[in-house]
Amino acid sequence: MDLEAVRTFAAVVEAGQFQKAAADLSVTQQAVSKRIAALERDLGVRLFTRTPRGVEPTIDGQAFLPHARDLLRVAERAVASVRTDRRPLRVDVINSRGAASGLLRDFHRAYPETELDVVMLLDIETAVAALRSGAIDATFRAVAAPGRPFPEDIASVRVLDEPLELLTGPDHALADARSVRVARLAGHRIWMPGIVPGSEWAAYYDDLVAEFGLTIEATGPNFGSDALLDTVADTPALATFMGGHTRLVWPAGHGLRRIPVTDPTPVYPHSLLWHRDNPHPALPALRAHLAGATAGHDAAGTWRPDWVMPR
Repeated sequence: MDLEAVRTFAAVVEAGQFQKAAADLSVTQQAVSKRIAALERDLGVRLFTRTPRGVEPTIDGQAFLPHARDLLRVAERAVASVRTDRRPLRVDVINSRGAASGLLRDFHRAYPETELDVVMLLDIETAVAALRSGAIDATFRAVAAPGRPFPEDIASVRVLDEPLELLTGPDHALADARSVRVARLAGHRIWMPGIVPGSEWAAYYDDLVAEFGLTIEATGPNFGSDALLDTVADTPALATFMGGHTRLVWPAGHGLRRIPVTDPTPVYPHSLLWHRDNPHPALPALRAHLAGATAGHDAAGTWRPDWVMPR
């Protein structure tokens, strides 16, 4: 069914005259007549009857009118769903408790009028494919892992260097330390079951292990952060790494400790990625907000892998 003919039908009903409907639609009266005739042929009914003042819908026209209006509303919503000036900004934050989620919440507080769709994608290949297809407008990632050339059609800006912290239970040997030098962690068991082989964070921790001679265990099923916190709290021999901006809540009886790591402080580099041709009007505001709200990168006394892009 021709939507322009349906729109013309609704306009004629509203105007009560072909001539006035033509003026409202900025077309000729002949075009209106042709559209209505074509619609009547498609439906197999007469839609209008002539009156001394113009036209009015027949019984069939009256029956068709609410459905015609529904069709036009659905069409408008369909168009609006793909118009970047009318749809929310879709941003991937990987998970709800991490630093990227906090950065996006800060943006929402600064720009509450900007509608957001928050999504959570796991691996970078899925995120980049979503950027290219338009399924998302931006994603937070570490750029770029070794052996993975950065796509030319994807732009990025480094937005946050997140310091790592050591998370221990109350009976761990380092539990009472105000800070711990990274070299002192050699020989301690650091358990991180959430590391996914081939992911950006796996590449990051591989380099961290190689640089400082650490032992990171990724064995066992990943039951999520709550199960990780339970195990660390109850196992004096285990600790884990946690991003300094990661938001976690645990039972008071766990007695967990978050201990800064120093000399140097390993930082996890978060970048914002987007497609270079993305026209969403809110995207520049997000980039500008992140550029103004985050501290400088590669500060003295910090470490990050050599493959991380400097900006």
